[in-house]
Amino acid sequence: MSRQSSKTSAQLHYMTITQVSELIHSGKISAAELSTHMLGRIDNLDPDISAYATVMREEALNAARIADQSLSDGIDKGPLHGVPIAVKDLCFTRGVRTMGGMSIYAKHVPDYDATVVTRLAEAGAIIVGKLNLTEGAMIGYHRDFSIPANPWATDHWAGASSSGSGAATAAGLAFATLGSDTGGSIRFPSAACGVVGLKPTWGRVSRYGIMPLAESLDHVGPMARCTRDAALIFEAIAGPDLHDATCLHRPAPSVIENIDAGIKGVRIGIDREDIERHAEPEVAAGIFAGAEILSKLGADIMELVSPPVETYLPAWTDIASAETCLAHQATFPSRRDDYGVWFRNWLDLGSKVSGMDYARANNLRNACINEYRGLFGQVDLLLMPSMPIVPPIFKTENLYGAMEAFDFNLVRYTAPFDFTGSPTLSLPCGMTDKGLPLSLQLIARHEDEPLLCQAGHAFEQATEWHTLHPNL
Repeated sequence: MSRQSSKTSAQLHYMTITQVSELIHSGKISAAELSTHMLGRIDNLDPDISAYATVMREEALNAARIADQSLSDGIDKGPLHGVPIAVKDLCFTRGVRTMGGMSIYAKHVPDYDATVVTRLAEAGAIIVGKLNLTEGAMIGYHRDFSIPANPWATDHWAGASSSGSGAATAAGLAFATLGSDTGGSIRFPSAACGVVGLKPTWGRVSRYGIMPLAESLDHVGPMARCTRDAALIFEAIAGPDLHDATCLHRPAPSVIENIDAGIKGVRIGIDREDIERHAEPEVAAGIFAGAEILSKLGADIMELVSPPVETYLPAWTDIASAETCLAHQATFPSRRDDYGVWFRNWLDLGSKVSGMDYARANNLRNACINEYRGLFGQVDLLLMPSMPIVPPIFKTENLYGAMEAFDFNLVRYTAPFDFTGSPTLSLPCGMTDKGLPLSLQLIARHEDEPLLCQAGHAFEQATEWHTLHPNL
């Protein structure tokens, strides 16, 4: 059933982080009151949404009381101080179960926090819970776990694998969330649920304490209801980490400092023919309308021809599935039957990838990276869909069931940028005739999250799509 959109920025749970931060810092609401409000909303709505795997009620209320006391003592940790946030349930949380959507980890309780969780806490954020996801962060679900519903239409797909993150953000069950992305798992739920998703440059955000899917492709990033909020979360979690040898050693740049700088003269490349051929008509129309808005804001829209991604996408399956087997070597195949049908089949697929297959796939990956490096010699940003389809109606049995032939068209606009490690930003850019969100994606050069956020923020100042929320 579809829910009509409403512009409800005055409602507390749909406010931006900047807005609620001002309320907290001015003393108009306490962190404890805000957390209590959000926990009550979770109690009321999440039985139908199923965004949360674990609600950290006592931990959140205790952290909120400490946050209030800190402010009273003159200790201000910044714009996230006292703001309720939730994280995907593959982020380790000390003393709280972290399951990754997997039955084999149903009793897994880490004794340390993931770096991103530590950094959110150091920034004063209140972690209110852990969010449901697909099994192991792939596409299918284990039957022991609930499937998050799309807040705009509960019989439609909420995206994968960060589905709980997208649903919680869209439904006003957290002010922002963390997701992860290996082939599109920040971008798909951001698109399906009508929120903003920032996939940082690979290595920009530490993966220490994150359950891996395919480590050479895995990214961790924020999902929020506007670009500025995503930028605030990014600034809190990004930066070097001695616990993660793949983390970039350079300090992360400020993305907030120049977020209002606009995009005059920014070169944005688009392949209209490719989008018309591979995206559904409503999706394509939303992208082309977005290009017109960006042009009016001063960007130079440049026509280009995309690399032949269909040549490279089979390599994603070989690399991702083989690396998944590596991540699960302690429990697969020894506990094969404890996995759900979909993920078990994915692991079976990966176990058949030979060293020669992996080497061939890696060569294709490098060729893909080089082709996009060439494009970024011509443009500053690329513009394309976050996903080529509108959120489809789903059948529960399909999401719990066996893996069907992989649809490479679904990941043609996402997986290449897990190959390249490029930063991407997904933005709401319209609504379908049935009241479902549309989304565009911007891609930048490595470490150019500031330009991405400038462009996203400028787009939002000229539109109102990010201010629309499900009528919940």
